Amino acid sequence: MTSMAWLQLGGYLASLVALGLPVGHYMARVYTGEARLAQRLLTPVERGFYRLLGIDPGREMGWREYTLTVLAISAVSLAVVYAIQRLQGVLPFNPAGFAGVPAALAFNTAVSFITNTNWQSYGGETTMSNLTQMLALTVQNFVSAAVGMAVLAAFIRGLHRRSSATLGNAWVDSTRSVLYILLPLATVLSLLLVSQGVVQTMAASRKVTMVEPFHADSAVITTQTIAVGPAASQVAIKQLGTNGGGFFNVNSAHPLENPTPFSNLLEVLAILLIPAALCFTFGRMVKDDRQGWAIFAAMAIVFTALTIPTIRAEQGGNPALTAVGADQVSSALQPGGNMEGKEARFGPVSSALWATATTAASNGSVNAMHDSFTPLGGLWPLWLMQLGEVVFGGVGSGLYGMLTFAILAVFIAGLMVGRTPEYLGKKIEAREVTLAVLIVLMPSALLLIGTAISVMLPAAKASIFNPGAHGFTEVLYNFSSASNNNGSAFGGMNANTPFFNAALGIAMFIGRFWIIVPTLAIAGSLAGKKSVPPGLGTLPTHTPLFVALLIGTVLLVGALAHLPGLALGPIVEHLMLMGH
Repeated sequence: MTSMAWLQLGGYLASLVALGLPVGHYMARVYTGEARLAQRLLTPVERGFYRLLGIDPGREMGWREYTLTVLAISAVSLAVVYAIQRLQGVLPFNPAGFAGVPAALAFNTAVSFITNTNWQSYGGETTMSNLTQMLALTVQNFVSAAVGMAVLAAFIRGLHRRSSATLGNAWVDSTRSVLYILLPLATVLSLLLVSQGVVQTMAASRKVTMVEPFHADSAVITTQTIAVGPAASQVAIKQLGTNGGGFFNVNSAHPLENPTPFSNLLEVLAILLIPAALCFTFGRMVKDDRQGWAIFAAMAIVFTALTIPTIRAEQGGNPALTAVGADQVSSALQPGGNMEGKEARFGPVSSALWATATTAASNGSVNAMHDSFTPLGGLWPLWLMQLGEVVFGGVGSGLYGMLTFAILAVFIAGLMVGRTPEYLGKKIEAREVTLAVLIVLMPSALLLIGTAISVMLPAAKASIFNPGAHGFTEVLYNFSSASNNNGSAFGGMNANTPFFNAALGIAMFIGRFWIIVPTLAIAGSLAGKKSVPPGLGTLPTHTPLFVALLIGTVLLVGALAHLPGLALGPIVEHLMLMGH
């Protein structure tokens, strides 16, 4: 890595902490009802929403009712997003005249957006009307993010409360997540992005005169039609809500979605801002900031440890090109390395940093083609997803996933000292451990089973255009992305087929709600327990020792479950490349 690469990575992490601390503390005040200034401004809007839906914001819910409410919100969202896509041909704000989206693709996209995955088997500017982009997709970016944040708020209350039968109110937590957190942040980021040239208009396209005419056969083409639309408003929340779905087909590599180095910095910071800040929210809500710092430290260490080899691999370039004399050496004037599939305005370092940020979070947006990364450059982002999207992860979902690993870590520590494990004063017993194991293993099972079926079925194999190890990696990456609700993809295969639309849609659905339901069940179980005073055998969960144990648990589970698949894909491809 060059000195500039180290500086960029260090500056990014420092900025994340500097922005995450105040945002995290503010979010804690939102969920505890202590954000007084924001409440004075927004309470009338909040109360009006509750009156409209007939909600009693003062009535708290047990874990079962909380779960059913979250599932009901997602079910209604699924139906609305699917219907808008199917009917967009007869709905307004469709200046391009797009027809309704086919059923299989509409199902896949609806599931994708309600699960905070935002997997895209379509090109936004060629498939979706402005109304669909705004009313279905952008709105759902807020709603699905708010659901994840609400589940986290309930889980934290389950850890903190003593002998309680309730976890809060799902409607209140979701509404406040949107109204007090996501909407203000997205508004500010949207305006900043517009200042950098991200488009925001209701028009569908602009015809421009080309700088140089293009000769096609006997014709001379002097104009070009460029797709535009209400992009900035969607880009802002897609990053802040770890959604990731692009307004344009090439996502944040598009010059009208991410035009400048500064817009690139804003967007990549937005990807991890809320997931990182929620660690500090957690510390404040359990009345022990050290707990939040411990979780943040575990996430940051793993993230840094996997970002560095990704940058090194992309800066090192393709050894096959080096062998034939192509210049792959970094210099001050000409950034070297693997430039295939990357924007020249970002280069290998910014592209590699974005790749690890977007796969560490369940974001999935891209500013470069991950399929064009070197085998080792693609390995680490792939593994970040396979770890369960707990290294920062999605808004809400990443932290409650990491807290599940924390429960397993204290259970392992308890076995070592022969004592009933405890976390934040709550005994961790068979019920919590069983549910935690189910949470951890389900995404791994989904992606491994889906990959295995896809490389055997003739109908699925027909969509894989690259042979050998790379084609296998593409399938493994895409099921890893869907099962862990990430949304990024390895290109080189056609995922817009009935088989993959259905298979990936099922993986996204189970990967989201199989996690939410047992997570809330754990929260309900813990909330009902009394506090256990710490003893000589209690493992402090704010120390470097616990951080190391937590990291070890995450990495060990990730290695045991996924090393065989990685060996068949990117590792084999790297060895083949080294042999030229």
